[in-house]
Amino acid sequence: MVKQKERKNRTLTELVVVIMLNTGAAAHWWGKIILIVCFVLNRVPKSKEMISPYETLKKRQPNLSYLRIWGCLAYVRIPDPKRVKLASRAYECVFIGYAANSKAYRFYDLNAKVVIESVDADFYENKFPFKSRNSGGTEQSNIPKQNHIPVIPNMDSNDEVETELRRSKRVRVAKDYGPDYAAYTLDEDPTNLQEALSSMDADLWQEAINDEMDSLESNKTWHLVDLPPGCKPIGCKWILKKKLKPDGTVDKYKARLVAKGFRQRENIDFFDTFSPVTRITSIRVLISIDAIYNLEVHQMDVKTAFLNGDLEEEIYMEQPEGFVVHGQETKVCKLEKSLYGLKQAPKQ
Repeated sequence: MVKQKERKNRTLTELVVVIMLNTGAAAHWWGKIILIVCFVLNRVPKSKEMISPYETLKKRQPNLSYLRIWGCLAYVRIPDPKRVKLASRAYECVFIGYAANSKAYRFYDLNAKVVIESVDADFYENKFPFKSRNSGGTEQSNIPKQNHIPVIPNMDSNDEVETELRRSKRVRVAKDYGPDYAAYTLDEDPTNLQEALSSMDADLWQEAINDEMDSLESNKTWHLVDLPPGCKPIGCKWILKKKLKPDGTVDKYKARLVAKGFRQRENIDFFDTFSPVTRITSIRVLISIDAIYNLEVHQMDVKTAFLNGDLEEEIYMEQPEGFVVHGQETKVCKLEKSLYGLKQAPKQ
C-alpha cells in the first residue's frame, strides 16, 4: 500500500512538472495544476478493471468532451450587458481549471489579473501565454509581493499531498492570488429547457426544475383535464436564472415556470391587471415609525407567495415542457392558482 501511494505521488509530480515545462507556468501555479491532474486521472480507466474512479463512484461514465489543455490560450466572450461598442468582445485568458460549484471553466484574465468562470469561450490549445510572457519576465512581475512562491513539496509524503489537496479545494481565490484578485462568473443563463439540460450544469438545472415542480404540485396549482370545446390553452415556459453571491460566484440555480400571458386578450380573457407590490414610500413610513418608537423590524421572504392566491376564472394552460404526464398527453392544466405571467389576478 505504501509503495502504491509513493508511485501515485511520483506520477502526480511528474505530470505537474511536465505541464509546467510545456506551458511555461511559474511555480506558484503548481497547486492549480495538480488539481487538474487529479481531475483527469480520476476519469481515466484503469488498465485492469477498465473502469475509471469517477465511474465507480458516480455509477455513470464521465463526459470527456469538455476537457481542455491546462495553460492554453482562451478567449472568453464578454456578456452583452458588459460589452462596449468599439472595444473587444472577449477577454484574453489562460485556461486554469474547472469550477467547483458548476461545470463552467475557470480562466485567468491576462489583462485584469482576475480569475473568471464561464462556459462561453474559444480555446487555442496550441498556444500557451505563460510561456511567451515568462520569456520576457512579464508574467512573473504580476505576482503580488506579499505572496511567497511555494516550492513543490516532497511527493514521497502522502500526508502532505492530501493536506495540500484538501486545503486548495476550500481556499478562496483571494488567498491564492492576493487581495488584488477576484473571481466572478461570466456564463449566461440558458434561454430554454433544452439548452439548460444539454449544458454542463444539467444536473444542477434539473434539481432546480424539480424543486419548482414540487412547489407547484404541493400547492395544487392545477389539475389535468380535457380541454373544453371552444377553449384555447395558453402556453408556458421555463425561466432559468443563476442567483449570484455578492462576490459574483454562483449561489444557487433557480427555475420558475411562467405562463405566457401575452396570448390573453384584454376584456375577453382578463379585465384588470395589477401586481400586489409595496411602494417604497410605504416602506419608508414603516421604518420611520420603527425609528420613532424604537421597534424591531423583521424581514422575511415567502417562497412562491404568488401561489397563495386562488383563481376564480377558468384558465387552461399547456402541460409544462419536460413534465407531460405519460398517457395523458392530450390533457391540459386547469389552473387553480395564479402563475407568474398571467394577466388576471385573484379577486381580493
